[in-house]
Amino acid sequence: MIYLNWLKTKMNNTILKYFENTVANNPNKVAIVDRENNISFSELQRKSKILALEIIRLSKNKKKPISVFLSKSIETIFCDIGIIYSGNIYVNLDTKSPNERIKKINNFLDISLVITDTKHLSVLDTKDIHFLNLDDIDFNKEYDFSELDTFLSCMIDTDPLCIINTSGSTGIPKGVVLNHRNFIDYTINSIEIFNLSDYEIVGSLSPPIFDHYSFEICMMMFKSSTLILIPNDLSSFPVEIIKILSEKKVTFIFWVPTIMVNIANLDLLNHTTLNSLKTIWFAGEVFPTKQFNYWMKNLPSATFANLYGPTEITVDCTYFIVDRKLSDCEPIPIGKAYQNTDILILDHNDNLITQTNTEGELCVRGSSLAMGYYNDFEKTRKVFTQNPLNNSYPELIYRTGDIVIYNENNELIYKGRKDSMIKHQGYRIELMEIEHEVLNTLKLVKNACVVYQTLRKEITLFYESNIVISSAEFRKQISTVLPKYMIPTVYIRLDEMPRNTNGKIDRLLLKNQIN
Repeated sequence: MIYLNWLKTKMNNTILKYFENTVANNPNKVAIVDRENNISFSELQRKSKILALEIIRLSKNKKKPISVFLSKSIETIFCDIGIIYSGNIYVNLDTKSPNERIKKINNFLDISLVITDTKHLSVLDTKDIHFLNLDDIDFNKEYDFSELDTFLSCMIDTDPLCIINTSGSTGIPKGVVLNHRNFIDYTINSIEIFNLSDYEIVGSLSPPIFDHYSFEICMMMFKSSTLILIPNDLSSFPVEIIKILSEKKVTFIFWVPTIMVNIANLDLLNHTTLNSLKTIWFAGEVFPTKQFNYWMKNLPSATFANLYGPTEITVDCTYFIVDRKLSDCEPIPIGKAYQNTDILILDHNDNLITQTNTEGELCVRGSSLAMGYYNDFEKTRKVFTQNPLNNSYPELIYRTGDIVIYNENNELIYKGRKDSMIKHQGYRIELMEIEHEVLNTLKLVKNACVVYQTLRKEITLFYESNIVISSAEFRKQISTVLPKYMIPTVYIRLDEMPRNTNGKIDRLLLKNQIN
């Protein structure tokens, strides 16, 4: 008993402490529903621990990245939890990404093990990688889990939990390292702010590579929420998604606005009753207010919240609970800071902006800050910098690159980016990564410039070439190195790229041509 109490003390500030308590209190409750399949909390824990033992059998390493190459499923989730039990860091890969991109991620993160299954092995390039096939594991066998005690007793809240890959300008995605404390603070604050109960049913739409997905796992592990996994292949079928929300009596969703806009444009909420849906979060991109108002009108008793934040500050760092009527032309505020988070709006001279309607860069300090980028100290130092307002002791802030203002109600309003990073379909995309692949990997054209048309949500590729390349050929070639959501939709040939006075490509001029 003394040993068990000591072990619990060592686990006090880790995600697994909350999961262990949830399983103990709700062993038979359904944790996840995946189409016609489901799994209880006790069975989810058992499978996670079995996988952890298999990982330890293959490698005694701790705090090392382990990739999961699976479509979103019950298996994906117990793989992630199993990796945590083994003392390592989970990295979810996009199964729709080209093999070249997957290899770049695995090589750059120095991945020691990839977990997959027979189905996905058939499309994964297994050359030079060490993999674990789930179909080779006997989950019905009895296992001794005492070996995990050593790994659990050594875990602390600042140990890495996961790595989430975001687009990078050099063609190699940046791996954002988030730890246990990041997600504990964010999850507990969210539960308190929104009064989330132990009976939430979550309509989980986010892909495993999103930070939203990791938060949904935390909701399950902390509050015994039931996750309803909405299949990835239904993204283009909003009618089916609404049907699932109704049939499963979903109470909570956290979605990217794209799908919500589609639902509004198709007027689907007028034909379905969603009485159970009480809490609706959205983040990842701007939600057009006209379509948002459609949701508010059709679900008047629900709580709506606009959240904001890049992955580097753990899911989101500000929130705005919509508590007043907004006109169709009024932007939805991103609100105010989470607890344990401070928002600094800095001008180009790093002076603090406090007055209304004055643009500045949003910077963040607090326990939400990520640990940095895995294997890339240089990029980490560029954006995780010393607080310029503090000359007395070391204190890091994260420079988001997002431009915001305070409105007359002292609420934050998002205005745009100061660099070439965009939000498209909920994904963060570095436009220069697309250029890098077109120019350096594929060597398709002499020069290229990618710009984004915000209102139409179109990625446009301007290219310099003596010949016209068809859009179909461009898409075919680019799809071999980039995922679908990063492929441009418009291609414009130029004899010569326009240049500014510094001799650089005049990106602003090209962007103005398509606006």
